[in-house]
Amino acid sequence: MTAGLFTAGPASAARPSPHPPAAPQAVGTAKASDVSTKSVPGAAAAADPAYTWKNVRIDGGGFVPGIVFNRTEKNLAYARTDIGGAYRWDQSGKQWKPLLDWVDWDRWGWTGVASIASDPVQPAKVYAAVGTYTNDWDPTNGAILRSADRGATWQATPLPFKLGGNMPGRGMGERLAVDPNKNSVLYFGAPSGKGLWRSTDSGVTWSQVASFPNPGNYAQDPSDTSGYGNDIQGVVWVTFDERSSAAGSVTKDIYVGVADKENAVYRSTDGGTTWSRVAGQPTGYLAHKGVLDSATGQLFVTLSDTGGPYDGGKGRVYRYTTATGAWTDVSPVAEADTYYGFSGLSVDRQKPGTLMATAYSSWFPDTQIFRSTDSGATWKQAWEYNGYPNRVNHYTQDISSVPWLSWGGNPSPPETAPKLGWMTEALEIDPFDSNRMMYGTGATIYGTENLTAWDTGGTFGIKPMIKGLEETAVNDLASPPSGAPLLSGMLDLGGFRHTSLDAVPAMMFRSPNMSGTTSLDFAEASPNTVVRVGHGDTTQNVGFSTDNGANWFAGSQPSGVTGGGTVAAAADGSAFVWSPAGTGVHRTTGFGTSWTASTGIPADAIVESDRKNPRKFYGFKAGTFYVSTDGGATFAAKATGLPAEGNVRFKAVPGAEGDIWLAGGKENGTYGLWHSTDSGTTFTKVTGVQEADAVGFGKAATGAAYQTIFISAQIDGKRGIYRSTDKGATWVRINDDAHQWGWTGASITGDPRVFGRVYIATNGRGIIYGDTAEGGGTDPTDPTDPTDPTDPTDPDPTAVCAVSYKITNQWSGGFQADVTLTNKGTTALNGWQLGWSFGQGQKITQMWNAAHQQTGAVVTASNVAWNGGVAPGGTASFGFTGSWSGGNSAPAAFTLGGKACTSG
Repeated sequence: MTAGLFTAGPASAARPSPHPPAAPQAVGTAKASDVSTKSVPGAAAAADPAYTWKNVRIDGGGFVPGIVFNRTEKNLAYARTDIGGAYRWDQSGKQWKPLLDWVDWDRWGWTGVASIASDPVQPAKVYAAVGTYTNDWDPTNGAILRSADRGATWQATPLPFKLGGNMPGRGMGERLAVDPNKNSVLYFGAPSGKGLWRSTDSGVTWSQVASFPNPGNYAQDPSDTSGYGNDIQGVVWVTFDERSSAAGSVTKDIYVGVADKENAVYRSTDGGTTWSRVAGQPTGYLAHKGVLDSATGQLFVTLSDTGGPYDGGKGRVYRYTTATGAWTDVSPVAEADTYYGFSGLSVDRQKPGTLMATAYSSWFPDTQIFRSTDSGATWKQAWEYNGYPNRVNHYTQDISSVPWLSWGGNPSPPETAPKLGWMTEALEIDPFDSNRMMYGTGATIYGTENLTAWDTGGTFGIKPMIKGLEETAVNDLASPPSGAPLLSGMLDLGGFRHTSLDAVPAMMFRSPNMSGTTSLDFAEASPNTVVRVGHGDTTQNVGFSTDNGANWFAGSQPSGVTGGGTVAAAADGSAFVWSPAGTGVHRTTGFGTSWTASTGIPADAIVESDRKNPRKFYGFKAGTFYVSTDGGATFAAKATGLPAEGNVRFKAVPGAEGDIWLAGGKENGTYGLWHSTDSGTTFTKVTGVQEADAVGFGKAATGAAYQTIFISAQIDGKRGIYRSTDKGATWVRINDDAHQWGWTGASITGDPRVFGRVYIATNGRGIIYGDTAEGGGTDPTDPTDPTDPTDPTDPDPTAVCAVSYKITNQWSGGFQADVTLTNKGTTALNGWQLGWSFGQGQKITQMWNAAHQQTGAVVTASNVAWNGGVAPGGTASFGFTGSWSGGNSAPAAFTLGGKACTSG
């Protein structure tokens, strides 16, 4: 079924990125009757045509602040993320299943999970407190979600205030808890001074506990006026002493943690009717976690001087003996020796007196994990010094399933690559299996299945337990007509080159290293030429690749650059136009060796290239479209009347000069989708598309002359992912209500090689891709299909280079080699990157006349400033020293820009 375009009023939409904030809205005290309940779809009829949806595999990529095991059903566990929803553990596949993909555009904030609770009496029930920001960055209030089928479907109770799944202090908790004796009773600790809340009807209605005396007073930065750093972090955890009541009666003894350094722990002994500050408690710290070992009657509390998750300079661990009221400092190290706070905390339900804690904010040289088997009297630590800087690790670590977790690092001791972790605020021992433990970091979930080996002097094995949990925030996507099917730019990790959508890449983009890629592009007629820009770890904000993104080198940049902005590559790769933050639009005709300011276009304009004419570039800002016909040197203002406010994105159609689609705008203003066929001189608004935020193109349908168009948009009052195979005359929604992924406005693109395939950027759920069974395309990852474009792993029948590799000297454990590269092509090389793999574990120690990077066995040697240009028939030489053991044969093959070289 296809849907025509009709005019309707705009729906609410908002982008989940910070914008100039307003003061938080005041919310009064609400009664149970003031809070309504409404259903949320957990599934819907599939759209026509039918699509299947999967993640492009990265595995992790974001902070996991909470892991919760159910205490009465084996292998039932949940994980919460700060922006990417909630997940349930699938033991059969040892992977995580997403539970909140139904969250829609208007309520994108519900993808931030402030807390999660699994019902210990009826394990099929699970609850989640959702909401991303407590200030006006989030357009909606928070909610308590409830499910009776382990998260397959949900109902929601909206709250009269916002929640902060991505706010400071989000690693404290859990804020949400189910009474283990009377599971119809739940408690929730609220932020922003809203106090403690309670439900007595299994989460359907909620009311504030008026008798609870302290809503908290700690804010990360009281001077911040945005509502972010100055938000009161509030009531942060709830713990029940299940021994104080019989099953069927409310638990009498309840402990609550509050973000208040002088009054951190409160207790009720009458089922929550009255509350009092626990006497004798430690002061000067915030209580991040509170866990009660019911077998011993000991309440353990981990403390830090800040709320985390990325700060904390001092901390302690305390034990409260419930029988006597005595507090004991059981910290693993002396206070003077801490430079971190404690947070992660768990007790072994199978082994009374066994507990673990984390030094969550120990950035250098690594996080620390502590374990005690005597209720904190003595501790072991996961690693220790054996004469600084040497470390003795009591664990082994295998990241082969997610190799990018090393970040390509090769640090000096005492640092290691990979690290044990950072931001380790979640740690849980499986209540049914003392050998299994999981803990969250800023990028993944690590775990072990032989934990108790540590107790007998052995080592325990750590590996990622993250499969299925995708948490990247994606800024840009590109699907070239040849080479890798997908290139991505994202926050935190920078981005990846995916040669297979269902395999984790070995490494993110490196050299230059960028903590966040804001834009990337490839040359349409020369897809091996790629450019990316972003926020660099140092001052490197632009990188280039001549081998389809497999290897990168940094370019110079104009003065004044403070951020990535947007970038465009000429259709033939002959020039690049960059609109960085901090300075105006610039162009270069080389790989960033020098930049010239463009004229006629304002600073911070969005830039794109024509996909056929290499001399044409386009720009947009504040409702005006700009065009350059001289390779980006000068621009002229053309069409006006386009959206002057809101987010705007536009793309030119491959293979058709001057064919442009523009999406964007602002709610209650100019908003929609526009089309130009005259290089942006005029645009026509597409009738019936009320709102559109991203547009991209893919392979044309069988018999169609025009590429397939994909948009993230609202049509006929319904938000979704839409497709047109007839140049925008008609559209069909291809996602359904069970697959919405919150906010999808950053980037969308089809695949030029596979009809119907679409890639969608999300803000916290990674890269989603959809396929349809309609046919009409070929899979670019299938090297045996004769209709495929050249696969990057296919040997090129015509070698473009020759390599001479000679070992000139060898000694015990070391060797020296000389390498000569000959250009056998017909055009000059303007910068080169030569790749090979060692077959016997050799490692390069020093290289001259070239720069190098080595990850495992894979080596990339790149030109230096004086030998990047190699004429046809010309040569470039370099040498290196290295180490070997067991063997030192020459590499079997070499590649230049993804093309095979002959060697000898």
